Amino acid sequence: MAAELKKKYKVNPELIKGAGGVFEVVADGALIFSKKKEGRFPEHKEIFEKLEARK
Repeated sequence: MAAELKKKYKVNPELIKGAGGVFEVVADGALIFSKKKEGRFPEHKEIFEKLEARK
């Protein structure tokens, strides 16, 4: 997903290692997706749609 984000949005995604299976996508300080909240990993398409909706 990081490579796709970099290619499509010309950004440098940052992986912040943590513990406990936390997986969150944050853009400009806003939470876009939380695995903990949703109970699953996101589909790439889902993340791109949410980012596009923010424009």
